[in-house]
Amino acid sequence: MIIPPPFSDGQRIGLFGGSFNPAHGGHRAVALYALKHLGLDWIWWLVSPQNPLKEADGYRDYDERLKVARAVARHPRFIVTDLEQQLGTRTTAATLAALGPVLRRGRFVWIMGADSFAHLHHWNDWTDIPETLPLAILARPGFSMRALESPAALRYEGRRIPGDQARRLPGTPPPAWCFIPMPLRPESSTAIRERATRRNKMS
Repeated sequence: MIIPPPFSDGQRIGLFGGSFNPAHGGHRAVALYALKHLGLDWIWWLVSPQNPLKEADGYRDYDERLKVARAVARHPRFIVTDLEQQLGTRTTAATLAALGPVLRRGRFVWIMGADSFAHLHHWNDWTDIPETLPLAILARPGFSMRALESPAALRYEGRRIPGDQARRLPGTPPPAWCFIPMPLRPESSTAIRERATRRNKMS
């Protein structure tokens, strides 16, 4: 039995999933922008035990990633969760399927960066994701055009909501998605890990 964060029926909640390896200011900026432009009550950060599309060798300890994410996500409406760890799921589609009873109680939306949306068609059971929840796509450096021309964007072209109507997204029957432009941030988890590796080699 899982223990989700407390919420009231009908609330507007964003699910912000990722490995957060590590979490950084760019993640927080995306969450803040989504909170405002989608008119959300809460954002739950879902820290994944491991992304199946990424090499396990580069992963920091899960408890460490949770700790860093909680330090970064400092906001009264952000909740960093270990729901995927509780569920034992390793893919987004499986997580959403397992959360079905919870999702039916609120107006949930999945928050993701344009880089992830551009590669969504490589994810396990990828069509299950937009068929389960509306998707909010936040701009990321170098990926906006690739996201808007991606197989996912083309498949669900007729279900796109204009960016200036993003507040309609929570509660819109899926499939539905919205691309939300935002000020671009340079932070990258990969770059942070690479800098840490270089420092360790020099020390």
